[in-house]
Order: sequence, then structure tokens, then C-alpha cells
Amino acid sequence: MHFRATIYIFVGVMEEKKYRHIYLYKKYFTDLFDKQSDKVKDKIIWTFRIVETMRIVPVAYLKKIEDTDGLFEIRVLFGSDIYRIFCFFDSDALVVVENGFHKKTQKTPKQEIETALRIKKEYETEKNNKYGK
Repeated sequence: MHFRATIYIFVGVMEEKKYRHIYLYKKYFTDLFDKQSDKVKDKIIWTFRIVETMRIVPVAYLKKIEDTDGLFEIRVLFGSDIYRIFCFFDSDALVVVENGFHKKTQKTPKQEIETALRIKKEYETEKNNKYGK
């Protein structure tokens, strides 16, 4: 019974309209993703679909990181493991996914946030150079 309910929810999410699209910037995220088990990869993809298809995404899945310039984290919980994937918006609909990490402490390490902000700046600089802004 539980298995069927899970499939129903998953199929329902896939059929919904997309409110935002996820763009993977360079290989920052895929380096983390490729190292995960198939089950963790499935959970990450499922969470991405939640972020794309829900008009208002619950904080359990997407949360703004305070005291940063527009940095968010996609939050993935798999069993007792917690994964954080940094992202930001480019226009109202595009979520740019950058680096992520397997969270092992209560607080997000400052070094991880600094890396994410550096990647965000890199993306913005490349975009501005490409479009002459």
C-alpha cells in the first residue's frame, strides 16, 4: 500500500506544470551527484521535480540562505543523510544549480557558502560578458 501511494504522488508531480526550470552550471553539481548511490540520485531528482513543479516550494525542499546575495539551498533528506545543493535564480523561473555537499554538521559550513557565492559570481560574470551587460 505504501509503495502505491509513493508512485501516485511521484506521477502526480511529474504531470504538473513547471514553474521554474533547473539549469546545471558547469560540473560543480555533477561531481557530487556522480558519487552518490542510485537511491540517493533518485531522491535528488525527485526533489528537483518538487522545486520545478510546485508553485510555492516548502522550506523543507528549498530555503533561502540568510545573509547572502540571493543564495538558496535545495534540501535533500535520504534516511539519516542530508544533502545541500546550492542554487540561485536567474530570472523568475530558472534555478541555477551549483555545488553541493553531504551535510554532516548542524550548521552549513561557511567555506561551502563561500564556494557557492564564488560560483554564483562566476556565473554572473560569464553571463554579463556573453550578453554585453
